[in-house]
Order: sequence, then structure tokens, then C-alpha cells
Amino acid sequence: MANPILAAILSFFIPGLGQIYGGQGITKGIIFFVIAIVLGALTGVIIFAGIASLLFAIYAAYDAYKFLS
Repeated sequence: MANPILAAILSFFIPGLGQIYGGQGITKGIIFFVIAIVLGALTGVIIFAGIASLLFAIYAAYDAYKFLS
């Protein structure tokens, strides 16, 4: 059985990893990871993307935790 706290931590640092660990599916995990990569790449160009990237990491952690709790 997956630990929701571990899933949240994994997903905060690598969005999508907590979703895969928690059993939400590899497809959802890959989508979350790709979104995080795109936002990270845009951070150097658009300041708002850095804020959006942080907010997305927090959302990904919440999503992973909520699915398992």
C-alpha cells in the first residue's frame, strides 16, 4: 500500500512521480512531468512561469496525497 505522504513528497520534487507511485497511472504521471518541464523551461523567459511552476508542483503534491488519503 502506497504512503500518501511519500507520494506527495515525490510529486513535489518531481511532478508526476507521486502519481505513478500512488497508482494513478503512468500516463497521468508523464503528463504532469511534461507540464513541469515546460513550465521550468519557460521560467528563464517569463517570470510568471516560475510562479506557475511552483504552484503546479504544490498542486501535484496535493493531487498525489489526496488520491491516496
